[in-house]
Amino acid sequence: MIRRTIAALAALLLVAPVTLSAQSYPPQPDPGATRAFRLPQTQSFTLPNGLEVTLVPYGVAPKTVISLQIDAGNLNEGNQVALADLAGEMLREGAAGRSSEQIAVAAAGMGDQLAINVGQDATTLQLNILSEHVADAVQLIADVATRPDLPAGEFDRVRQNLARSIAVARSQPQPVAEAVLARAYYGDHPYGRVLPAEEQLAAYTIDDVRRFHRDNFGARRARLYVAGRFDAAAVRGAIEQAFSGWAAGAEPLRLPPAPRTGPQVLLVDRPGAPQSTLRIAFPAPAPGTEGDVDMQVMNALLAGAFTSRITQNIREDKGYTYSPGASVSRHPGEARWTFQADVTTADTGAALREVFAEIRRLQTEAPPVEEARGMGTWLAGGFILANASPAGLIQSLASRDLYGLPANWLDTYVPAVLAVDAARISAAATRRLPLDRMTIVVVGDLGAVRPQLEALPELRDAGMRVADPI
Repeated sequence: MIRRTIAALAALLLVAPVTLSAQSYPPQPDPGATRAFRLPQTQSFTLPNGLEVTLVPYGVAPKTVISLQIDAGNLNEGNQVALADLAGEMLREGAAGRSSEQIAVAAAGMGDQLAINVGQDATTLQLNILSEHVADAVQLIADVATRPDLPAGEFDRVRQNLARSIAVARSQPQPVAEAVLARAYYGDHPYGRVLPAEEQLAAYTIDDVRRFHRDNFGARRARLYVAGRFDAAAVRGAIEQAFSGWAAGAEPLRLPPAPRTGPQVLLVDRPGAPQSTLRIAFPAPAPGTEGDVDMQVMNALLAGAFTSRITQNIREDKGYTYSPGASVSRHPGEARWTFQADVTTADTGAALREVFAEIRRLQTEAPPVEEARGMGTWLAGGFILANASPAGLIQSLASRDLYGLPANWLDTYVPAVLAVDAARISAAATRRLPLDRMTIVVVGDLGAVRPQLEALPELRDAGMRVADPI
């Protein structure tokens, strides 16, 4: 939508040029000081079976978000890659005597569709509904999570749909790059196993799904969040009625990875590809540990924001790529910084040279005070905006609880970000992004790309090799 709007505006300007003077725009108001975020009053309790519940009265619209977070994701699969994803899809196929169609109709009647998302660490079931339907929504989520039918008659269709999705992923350079990076970085850990082999997925049975649900879906691994407008007493009664019979199950699984730091350069050949897909990874501070916030501000300034240095360099100035970026992916007790970009094949080496130069510049020169302050303000404002809706607030609370962060983490985040100065940003780049310890994945036309990579001083002794098939 934004691209079409810009294109239409550009076309209009070509037809009817307009000269703009300084008087065309009113003076911009001073944005003032950034306000700290304050978590609304919450009510928390735990059912006898171990289910943790957080209620957050929030907002003025008669809407409520209900989200059940279960510590049962890809981490819990063992060697059965994507079994959690298959189980998540099967949850939609009926529960407590209601068919998949009846579940969809019930959710639509409340104002939403039931969202089921499977991640590496957790599975989430969520509804965003009119407040008058809160009790029914609680019961629906409880039925799907705790009493799914998991019908054998639907299993082959669901598995085939997942197989098609995985086949599409294997045909695209970005998912392939992610899978190669995960395997190189995490090794033989569930985080390192992303795409199952075709024959492995074909061997799964409905009994595998039922076992996964039985072993991993339990009250002691779950947290229920309710945010919006609701009657707290009535909601608590509905939760107790719907979830009190759920078996406690096992304690949450904790399986810390042992990341393989570089140098390592993994290559995947795509003959004739017009672009190279790049990934660069380094370990990052675990959530809530020393250096975590500094890393986030440094990331925004270097590559994580649209106005970041690397974006300005290889997108705006050089035109090597359209949408570079970087992020910190987080798990309980572990995190990883990753840069990603799709660059033109002929400019692969030049793009990497600029990325390395920007990292080195930030390590050797503290950024200007205004630039550093601006990135902190941008992060703080984004955090406040993200938590301005019940769904966004639930996501932050769920992250806080999954990572074991302090209860006041949401209240302290904004001042912590704003306190990160230029010197700390530069120090974070120096400590966290050592160019002789990076892991790099390049997916592209190796005939054209490999000579460019071999000419880069940073990669000459990095153990460059073609990756094993995914």
